[in-house]
Amino acid sequence: MAAINEVVFVDGVRTPFGRAGEKGMYWNTRADDLVVKALVGLLERNPQIPRDKIDDVAIAATTQQGDQGLTLGRTAALLAGLPKTVPGFAIDRMCAGAMTATSMMGACIGFGQYDIAIAGGVEHMGRHPMGFNADPNPRFLAERMVSEDALNMGMTAENIHDRFPHLTKERADRYALRSQQKVAAAYEAGKIQPDLIPVALRTTSGWGLATRDEAPRPDTTMEGLAALKTPFRPHGRVTAGNASGLNDGATACVLASRDAVKEFGLQAKMKLVSFAYAGVEPEIMGIGPVPSTEKALRKAGLTIKDIGLFELNEAFAVQVLSFLDYFGIDDDDPRVNLYGGAIALGHPLASSGVRLMNQLAHQFAEHPEVRYGVTAMCVGLGQGGTMIWENPHYTGRAKTAQKK
Repeated sequence: MAAINEVVFVDGVRTPFGRAGEKGMYWNTRADDLVVKALVGLLERNPQIPRDKIDDVAIAATTQQGDQGLTLGRTAALLAGLPKTVPGFAIDRMCAGAMTATSMMGACIGFGQYDIAIAGGVEHMGRHPMGFNADPNPRFLAERMVSEDALNMGMTAENIHDRFPHLTKERADRYALRSQQKVAAAYEAGKIQPDLIPVALRTTSGWGLATRDEAPRPDTTMEGLAALKTPFRPHGRVTAGNASGLNDGATACVLASRDAVKEFGLQAKMKLVSFAYAGVEPEIMGIGPVPSTEKALRKAGLTIKDIGLFELNEAFAVQVLSFLDYFGIDDDDPRVNLYGGAIALGHPLASSGVRLMNQLAHQFAEHPEVRYGVTAMCVGLGQGGTMIWENPHYTGRAKTAQKK
């Protein structure tokens, strides 16, 4: 049996996230070109990685058809200019696609079979809406394995409001407002831009360049959020303002063994501690990160009190609030989503997991007093995914301001 290796997150990038649909900036851009752009940008930022030493490329997509099909990890690797000796594959765990790709590649490194691997995800929801052309087995509904709500993510969020009445619409709207405000502040402070790979755009008015996320609405107000319609249920509580939108975008990251980091002079931004996935009732899929986080903590020998930073995917505000309530964390706890989240930035399904990792890695560098951080997300059809990371910059004390 191979020895267990230390798994390091070396670097991660993403394209700016666009709004899905004909008015979105990526309407005329292929999904595979988005992930190729992310791969090329990632490799250009890390020229010391020998291309022929990359053991595998795992790329996730939820709707694997058209320009998101054909064993995307392999085709994207070839299109990005990697040697033909580098294999690749596609993977699907809906919203946790990139997270699953990362954890699987991490497991391969940890088991000693890989030294360097690439993981990521892409979703072009404009070209491939979630569930498009899917044919769910009729037994799901006929045999009452799940209710119809389970196949509609918005309804699953409404169901969480029903189950936990103290998670009110006002509370969800307030959380959503803070997400918008934190993203605006993070952009202003230059926290988000370093990991964005610009993408050339072809529009009816000519060529352009995507350099920023398209979805944020920094002018959001509580009054505006309160006035939005509830599309999933009359007099409901889930709106376009307190949920992530429909988005296009791609992500990619490099993982390596500690030996490969030393051999090739790579940077260690995070160390993988543990990961876990868990299943819950599909009708309330948003609570999935609760059991997956408990499981990951148990495997790591940690408790929630050991976690100093959280990157939680904001599929719906109520979904994040249910997680925070369960673990006794305040809605506005400064450890949670320091740069904002998917309500403002967008959530191109299978790509989002690596975005969480990118943001946590930057926060680790800024917070040497924090030893452990979590990236977690809910997953369609009743699942949750969690990865626990260790800060290589950890000193046990806060970074002191430099004297002028």
